[in-house]
Amino acid sequence: MDKKRLFGRINKSLDKIRPYLQADGGDVRLLDITEDFVVHVQFSGACVGCPYSLMTLKAGIEEGIKKDVPEVKEVIAVEA
Repeated sequence: MDKKRLFGRINKSLDKIRPYLQADGGDVRLLDITEDFVVHVQFSGACVGCPYSLMTLKAGIEEGIKKDVPEVKEVIAVEA
């Protein structure tokens, strides 16, 4: 796995999603990718503690990343 290249592809995918999060005062950043292709992200701003953050994570972020980077198995939110 070329982690640097994978980071770039995932960040490019997140760049498509970020404007929607930022419009509501939130954001997301990529923290890590495990060897078994699990992506760790961290919410910030209004997304922290938002009751819809899990839905946003699974239906928005995870689905978007998997579409653009099919190797990804799962996306997990890590708390600050």
